[in-house]
Amino acid sequence: MTIYALSTGPGVSGVAIVRISGPEASEVIKLLTKSKIPVPRMATLRKIKNINTSELIDEGIIIWFPGPQSYTGEDMAEIHIHGGKAVILALQNEISKIKNCRLAEPGEFTKIAFQNGKINLLKAESIADLISSETEIQRLQAIKIMKGKSSEKFNELREKLLKLLSYVEAKIDFPEEDLPEENLKQIQQDSLYVLNEINKILNDQKVGEIIREGFKIAIVGPTNAGKSSLLNNLSNREVAIVSEIAGTTRDVIEAHLNIDGYPVIVSDTAGIRDSQDDIEKKGIKLSLKKAENADLKLVVVDAKNIDLSGFLNDLLKKDAILVVNKSDLLKEKLDPKILKFNHVLISLKDNLNIDVLISKIKNNLKNKFIIEEDILITRERHRQHLVQCCDHLKNFLDKNDKKDFDKGAEDLRLATRHLGMIVGKVDVEEILGSIFNDFCIGK
Repeated sequence: MTIYALSTGPGVSGVAIVRISGPEASEVIKLLTKSKIPVPRMATLRKIKNINTSELIDEGIIIWFPGPQSYTGEDMAEIHIHGGKAVILALQNEISKIKNCRLAEPGEFTKIAFQNGKINLLKAESIADLISSETEIQRLQAIKIMKGKSSEKFNELREKLLKLLSYVEAKIDFPEEDLPEENLKQIQQDSLYVLNEINKILNDQKVGEIIREGFKIAIVGPTNAGKSSLLNNLSNREVAIVSEIAGTTRDVIEAHLNIDGYPVIVSDTAGIRDSQDDIEKKGIKLSLKKAENADLKLVVVDAKNIDLSGFLNDLLKKDAILVVNKSDLLKEKLDPKILKFNHVLISLKDNLNIDVLISKIKNNLKNKFIIEEDILITRERHRQHLVQCCDHLKNFLDKNDKKDFDKGAEDLRLATRHLGMIVGKVDVEEILGSIFNDFCIGK
């Protein structure tokens, strides 16, 4: 089957690119241009015509990529046309008339590239991340994964386990033969090495996932302290409704920001207070949960009424900045107990010290996003496989100490399989859908 899709963004544009991949790709180009296939990888100007009537659709550029030296490993072509909606629709309609040609599914081009051995799963995922990157640090992380150091590391560890597995299975197949002492030592040393290396990778404070998904900041505090106003100020737009009526914000309102190249998701939460309103109670419960899961909490309080007892004190214990709003109304010094917290005095009304608060947020981001390692975990899928690999290795080492090779072999096989699942070195059909469905149609 030959697939086709618009690979550039929808809507009107100067140029649109329609990508075609599969055994009929050459036939598509011949039928549309009424001429032979162009020289590979050379932009060639051609008239693109209606298949049946030869009526001109557009004049555009054809680039031909014969397989296997193409992105997908199959015969591929790109048709560059003017980006008008009618032009794109007319071209796609003509391609659909050709036998064995159909519109591609999301991520199908990259899925075929994976299936044809052009890329592994990690690289496929990094391509998706690169396409969806909104900030510089997200782009850099996607590029780092694409370079393949993570793949190389996981493949290296997997090869070590495969070698150990061959020793263990040899012992099972030939029980009367004793394994050489050096092989027994090798099994112990290499399995410990793999376990320690994976534990190092797991001890990453989830930096890779935070960069990919966004640094989560929760604005929390009592009612009418200025939480919604702070969200609007940080966003430079009216994101949340601001009112003097207590309990106006009942649900979580989010804004996606780019702060110095860092992806940030700021959440305005319901004011926390004693309430008899069932809906407001649910909002307060959601606020506390949002704060618990946040990477940084901005605890906003009214300078005229600061009470840090109870839940506020708990919120300020870790990864939090105390934001004392309406500080322009302060007539006396703050209680020394308040000053012990990481704090900033602001006035949203007068735009006072907002730059100081933003500076504190930036410092927190920079400290959180320190990346020293080239090996990054960017998805929960990777983390779960590594955790399970570690569990099986621990079981194997315990059984290996007792020379229980029969029982230890299965744990070693499973540990090897989990490493392979990350890069796609095993049967991974069950996870392909969830990975490639995140892609745009033409990728």
